Amino acid sequence: MTGTKLVALIIALAIVGGIGAVMVIGLAVNAIKKEIERVTTVDIEEPPPPEEPDEPPPPQENTAPPPPVAPPPPISIAPAPPPIQTQPTIPPPSPPALRIPPPAPAGPPPAPPPPSMARPARTKNERSWAARIQENYPARALREEIEGTVGVRVTVTPDGRATGCTVTSSSGSDILDSAACQGMERYARFEPALDDAGNPTNGSYSTRITYRLN
Repeated sequence: MTGTKLVALIIALAIVGGIGAVMVIGLAVNAIKKEIERVTTVDIEEPPPPEEPDEPPPPQENTAPPPPVAPPPPISIAPAPPPIQTQPTIPPPSPPALRIPPPAPAGPPPAPPPPSMARPARTKNERSWAARIQENYPARALREEIEGTVGVRVTVTPDGRATGCTVTSSSGSDILDSAACQGMERYARFEPALDDAGNPTNGSYSTRITYRLN
């Protein structure tokens, strides 16, 4: 078979195949249209609406019989109350009499306390020891011609001597202040202070000593 004949044979087969395909496609299309028409022409019947139920009869009212009416109780009228008798007011009983015991017999009056014998310390031979204090004029104060008055306070012991001298007012010179305390503790003599029973006890004494140049 030559090439020309082979080509002609292929063309003829293609033509025959095309015609057959067209015929098959046409038959298929017709079948589909008929199926669609059959499906679309189906009649659908709607179910009838449900019947409405009959209305129930209206309920009957139960009317209870009226309650029985009891007759009112009889009214009893009490007789008049008995009269009230009043009694006179009874006075309260008198309180019992108070018995006051007689006072105890007075005893002898208490003895008065003994008189107090307390007294402060007093100077003894004051002119004598005061002159001796001034005679012991400090030598340095004499050279420097220092004068002044010193206030002092001493403790007087039970044996009448002076101790614990302190300066209560200064003369302005330490020399004179120191000499005044030394002179009091050395020369001063006292009658000691007494307590309430008259026994010697510690006391105090204050004085002023003046140093003056002649």
